[in-house]
Amino acid sequence: MYVLDSSAFINEYHTQERIASIPMVREELEDESAYRFDALEGSGMHLHIPEGETVERIERAARETGDLDELSRTDVRLVAAAFELDGHLVTDDYAMQNVAEKLDVSVEVIAQDGIDEQRDWLFQCSGCGREFDENHDRCPICGSELTRKNPA
Repeated sequence: MYVLDSSAFINEYHTQERIASIPMVREELEDESAYRFDALEGSGMHLHIPEGETVERIERAARETGDLDELSRTDVRLVAAAFELDGHLVTDDYAMQNVAEKLDVSVEVIAQDGIDEQRDWLFQCSGCGREFDENHDRCPICGSELTRKNPA
């Protein structure tokens, strides 16, 4: 089962495999890509709504990798759907790919290069320069903003 992100509809992704998506993706689409979603739904595309427990598990994993703030509600639910359906996530979104990799969900990219490795991001204070494993609204030491930093 291939679970399609909005980029699959925008880029006219095709496969002979069974496909699925979530209703929230349809809300993100406009014009021709919305018609593609409707046509695929009408021809048998499975619409999946992931369980709340799975969504929470995906959010925990995204928090651990440092990607949670980069993911929309739709993104989290797409990863959850791919996880529950034991499917392949079809997306060009790097944050989604990173979280999927952490959860051993296979990913197929469409128009972009996929990620080379799974990362657990660090967060660095723009004021004092301290690094943190988890994101905070502000630096707990000096109160400055934190920025996401590649751990490599």
